[in-house]
Amino acid sequence: MQTEKEHYSELVEELKRFPGARILAVSKTFPEQSIQNLYDAGVRDFGESRILELERKYQALPKDIRWHFIGNIQANKVRRIVKIASCIQSVSSGALLERIDRIAAEENCRPEVFLELNISGEESKSGMTVSEFEGLIQRRNEFKNVFINGLMTMAPQGASEEELREIFGSLRHLADAHNLKECSMGMSEDYRIALEMGSSIIRIGSKIFGKR
Repeated sequence: MQTEKEHYSELVEELKRFPGARILAVSKTFPEQSIQNLYDAGVRDFGESRILELERKYQALPKDIRWHFIGNIQANKVRRIVKIASCIQSVSSGALLERIDRIAAEENCRPEVFLELNISGEESKSGMTVSEFEGLIQRRNEFKNVFINGLMTMAPQGASEEELREIFGSLRHLADAHNLKECSMGMSEDYRIALEMGSSIIRIGSKIFGKR
């Protein structure tokens, strides 16, 4: 049976075709030991989606881990997230960005943030529309306490290859048009297409850690 390290190493080999792309190991719901196994192999970037779980793992694991928060964000949990997460990938509205910016100033930190877009228009998905994003990005210089470095999206479950290419390609186009370096798109089921369409970060959970 392959280990987390072996699964991760296989992905690293695959990414050699895509210079600059990297893996975010999505460790949500998996135990601390699984994260430690990858940490011991040199991995430092891990993704979590629940603040209680993130706080528990933060306390238990090495402090040089770079935690990415990738879940839906409740306004009353922003301070707790800002205190731990180096990168917040799920900034889904202008109001949320304003709150993170204000609290980051109070906590004397400057987290990296990605703006989450709902490219597909799927009602069950969070994220801002393209027009909302276009309005917000024009104000980027107002936000002094965050580093807006990229965009993030999720494709609908069961999307066709054509739909995936349209969604991922649209996000990459928007990022490039606004001089944003990163595109966080693609998960265990669709990361290969996301890489082909310009993803710089693939969020991989089950393909590394196994089924939840």
